[in-house]
Amino acid sequence: MSRNAQHGRPFLRAAVAEWFIACLFLSLLPAPAHGAAFSNERSAHVVIVEDPAATEAFRPRADRVRAMVDRGVTLLTGKTNVADAWLSLVSTQDVVGIKVHSQPGPNSGTRRSVVAGVIEGLLETGLPPDHIIVWDKEIASLRLSGFFELHDRFGVRVEGAARAGWDENVFYESPILGHVVRSDREFGPEADPVGRKSFVSRLVTKEITRIINVAPMMNHNDAGVTGNLFSLSLGAVDNTARFQSSAERLAVAIPEIYALPELGDRVVLNIVDALICQYEGEERSLLHYSTVLNQLRFSRDPVALDVLSLHELESQRKRADAPRIRFAREIYTNASLLELGNSDTNRIRITQVRTMQ
Repeated sequence: MSRNAQHGRPFLRAAVAEWFIACLFLSLLPAPAHGAAFSNERSAHVVIVEDPAATEAFRPRADRVRAMVDRGVTLLTGKTNVADAWLSLVSTQDVVGIKVHSQPGPNSGTRRSVVAGVIEGLLETGLPPDHIIVWDKEIASLRLSGFFELHDRFGVRVEGAARAGWDENVFYESPILGHVVRSDREFGPEADPVGRKSFVSRLVTKEITRIINVAPMMNHNDAGVTGNLFSLSLGAVDNTARFQSSAERLAVAIPEIYALPELGDRVVLNIVDALICQYEGEERSLLHYSTVLNQLRFSRDPVALDVLSLHELESQRKRADAPRIRFAREIYTNASLLELGNSDTNRIRITQVRTMQ
């Protein structure tokens, strides 16, 4: 999928202008034959795999989850063999970064069993264990969520984007000022205490060649969901607190950061860990505000997955008679303008399979 991205700041206003001009041009063309319609949007394909026995008392069952991962990847890629399915997404020469969202902890963030299922599939292709990196922004949250167990079990690497350092040559620039903190690249006694740049981790720019993004289905009061766009965009760059003070800032920053070629162009697969859907709580693990869905969702389109997660979260809040939240829906329409994916549910093709017990 193409990206309107550049070093520094991609401009949404320019994307809107280009889209408007294209639509005006198309409206002046003769009507196509046989009733065909013009469209500047692709349809997205989402695979949903459901297994009622995937969890027990909120705990994933590893064997069932592994089978769900295999089924989802083969259905999405159209391959009958698990190794062939993965090899259609990555090569054995790649360094594959599995991006997780670990801050909420092991029960509500990305679940270790889902990542283990991905790792096992990748290893079947012949990809060396040290070419697989499980990563998030902070190494401490990875440790607290138990992801180092995957290093002990499989020999894969577990890395923090902040600890790897920030690439001075690859950044997102915004007029919004942010007070830099100790973990930011521009922090220092002689440095300006505020910065306009968010630098991309060297883990991404110097090591990882392909990204598999695994995000939980968990609400966020400003972004709607801590989904594929939110998790990767804010987990791969520094100086992000400046965007999180308002939904309007997130609506611009999240899609523009994701659109950086060094980031979004490396993504080959997005997975939503929907074993459990937490519809309230944001970064806190609150299982009493959660619904067991026993689903995993797969797509090459991060926007489509996030939009479907938004609908599911809203549905679960309504069932629980929980208050509605006002979040930045523009994140997802802006992402579509930058050609990151499809936010129109009418253009999302869903393949849903249910595994019988």
